[in-house]
Amino acid sequence: MTETDTDRVKFYRFFVLLMVVAISALFFTMIRQFLMTLLLAAIFSGLAYPLYRRLNKRFGQRKMLASAATILIAILVVVIPLTALLGLIANEAFQISQIVKPWIQEQISQPTGVAERLPEWAQPWLEKLNPFRDQILEKTGEITGMAGNFLFKSLSATTKGTVSFFLQLFVMLYAMFFLLMDGPMLIQKVRSFLPLSEPDKDLMEERFMSVTRATIKGTFAIGAIQGLLGGLGLAAAGIQGAIFWGAIMAVLSIIPGIGAAIVWVPAVIYLLVKGNLVAGVALLAWCAGVVGTVDNVLRPRLVGKDAKMPDLLILLSTLGGIVMFGAVGFILGPIVAALFLTIWDMYGAAFKDVLRPTPLTSEPGGDSESPL
Repeated sequence: MTETDTDRVKFYRFFVLLMVVAISALFFTMIRQFLMTLLLAAIFSGLAYPLYRRLNKRFGQRKMLASAATILIAILVVVIPLTALLGLIANEAFQISQIVKPWIQEQISQPTGVAERLPEWAQPWLEKLNPFRDQILEKTGEITGMAGNFLFKSLSATTKGTVSFFLQLFVMLYAMFFLLMDGPMLIQKVRSFLPLSEPDKDLMEERFMSVTRATIKGTFAIGAIQGLLGGLGLAAAGIQGAIFWGAIMAVLSIIPGIGAAIVWVPAVIYLLVKGNLVAGVALLAWCAGVVGTVDNVLRPRLVGKDAKMPDLLILLSTLGGIVMFGAVGFILGPIVAALFLTIWDMYGAAFKDVLRPTPLTSEPGGDSESPL
């Protein structure tokens, strides 16, 4: 090949690459409002694919019929019940956000009101907290009001049945219908465009799917179970807004070990200080013995085995994902973190010839030299 031919090939490739970048940027800008919906459709299609495969086999390899049946089952089993539950949570969140501020103002305007209702054993504790009483009540009200407003605003689009929500839901289900049928072929097409070795492609795909499974069946399942059991316990103890607080427990369950306790421990203290000793002790026994056990038993089996990430990284990526992507961040955050770890593993393998390994010691006081 002559030098002119080589230059022509380079110019052709450069021009094609420029067109790919420009037109792809234009396309993704055009559909940007549906990108998150399409990503969720891809994730949920992957989770529903085993069901689709069984139905497809039963229906004699009729892909369209099997895909339609899978979508119908998802609507009946997941979408409708979840939408109804979110409506209840949004309603209680709105009520909590509206009543908490007047209650705090009433307590502040009546300094002796709380003291008169406390049992004698709690009086010394109240005296120590008296100098900070107004600040504690004010901050507690702010936190509760913020939590209620956040949940209400996050769920209001769903519960109000807006056109935007139903449009996004239609796009997601429509995309799932085709992804269930053509998903494997699409994955192979995307893999063919990646200039990576087959082991690297397999590693990225395996990490993506394993973290998705861990997040959905692990974090979501643990949160749902803890929120349900905790909400039932709070309702039985007479705590107002049990559905709201159960939803908060479900969200906070992403914090391993102590997530749900952030809600039920103050509830137990509130009941004991108020004088409801039986309800307080019963709620303590229920939450510590049952709700807490759910996390300790299920998390290592559902999350740790599939995610293959430290608990700290799971926590940070989940919280960061919620901040960046909204409610769906609890799924996308860990996936991004998993891809982050995978890329660095690939980097280490690709540049292992030029990277100098650092000797590690098992104890802080080892014999290796300090880098400082």
